[in-house]
Amino acid sequence: MASVFKKKRDRGRKGTCWYVEYTDERGRRRQVKGMTDKGLTEQLGVKLETDVMLRRRGLIDPEAERMASQRQMPLTGHLDAFERSIGKTTAKHVKLTMGRVKRIVAECKFRTLSDIQAEVVRDFLNGLCKEEDLGPKTYNHYLQAFGSFCNWLVKSGRTVTNPISSLAPLNAEVEVRHKRRALKPEEVARLVAAARGSGESIQCYDGEQRARIYILSFMTGLRRKEIASLTPASFNLDGIPPTVTVEAACSKHRKRDELALHPILVGMLREWLRGLPSDQLLYPYLAKRRTWLMVKKDLARAGIEYETDEGIADFHAAGRHSHITGLFRAGVSLPAARKLARHADVRMTMKYTHVELADQAQAIQALECQWIGSVSGVPGCLPLAQRDAGTPKKAAAKKRQNPGGDQGYDASCHGSSPADAEDEKWRRRELNPRPERCRRKPLRV
Repeated sequence: MASVFKKKRDRGRKGTCWYVEYTDERGRRRQVKGMTDKGLTEQLGVKLETDVMLRRRGLIDPEAERMASQRQMPLTGHLDAFERSIGKTTAKHVKLTMGRVKRIVAECKFRTLSDIQAEVVRDFLNGLCKEEDLGPKTYNHYLQAFGSFCNWLVKSGRTVTNPISSLAPLNAEVEVRHKRRALKPEEVARLVAAARGSGESIQCYDGEQRARIYILSFMTGLRRKEIASLTPASFNLDGIPPTVTVEAACSKHRKRDELALHPILVGMLREWLRGLPSDQLLYPYLAKRRTWLMVKKDLARAGIEYETDEGIADFHAAGRHSHITGLFRAGVSLPAARKLARHADVRMTMKYTHVELADQAQAIQALECQWIGSVSGVPGCLPLAQRDAGTPKKAAAKKRQNPGGDQGYDASCHGSSPADAEDEKWRRRELNPRPERCRRKPLRV
């Protein structure tokens, strides 16, 4: 039986609240704050006892009731819990994700889970892209961040369905705001030479250091942050094959990567790493430098345009894009290139391949189509005698069957008699007799 009472400190004071104490369906004593009116508080106690009775009889689903209470909770509590759940990723990822999610919640004026609507989120993102002149890729980044928050709500049991599951991302290929192009090996060589001969320090790196950074990026395909994490201990130059290791904390996909090194790069690294402490960073603070400015100035010194109709050639393009494109030009298969690029999806690898018109022409020339176009399926350039005799392989086979040509007997030109055919039939039956189960039983008379 529920009891209504006031706490000891509130007795004799007007305007204080009454409390209800009752036993829940699990046999535990609970206290709930009521109203300042005793009669209304007693009605609350009756309702609580009725709900306990219905739960014990299975007429109220506790899970559905918990979901309903979660939907009425303020979103601030859910956002704090979501931030703690993604805290194991990088600080940059947490900052970007939470900033985008909180901006959508604030601009759309969502207070509880029940307020989240897909149409409101879509209208806000469309208006945001129009006001700030943002592209489809940025639209997708905001949608992905808020979608990850809604998926976490479902996985954590705070809601049943994702409220924005009906929203689809935009096609980012329609409007590419930051299009990149790959450099050819000879252009990379000119870039390295220009950096070495510059005699100028850019972003705290002299010409020789910039040249080494460009070579590492092009010959390994490592990203800027991954190069910044390298130490002499990251390289195993005496291994078979020689390798470089990128730790999981510095890798983009949060996994430890071990990559094979080119023999030419191994020779360079032996000279570069001589005498350095094993734990010394080769290029500290590279992840925070404006590497695009380094490449832009060195490209201008080498006489190469930084931006063309094909795209820009920043640090990521001159290194990683050129590396993966070079793998394709060298004939590396797509699965092997995806493995070397450390991409989870092969479609991402295809975005890094820049096939030019000259590469297309070379591929077309490798196509074997000399047999196509003739009526008989024989190359039109063959002599008339070879065309009548068929293909060279067939003519050689026919010559081996009848070396004498018209001189002598050619069994392939003569048919067999009926008697020979009958003997051949019985010979096959004797060599391949029927099993016992397949033989017909004699008829009974």
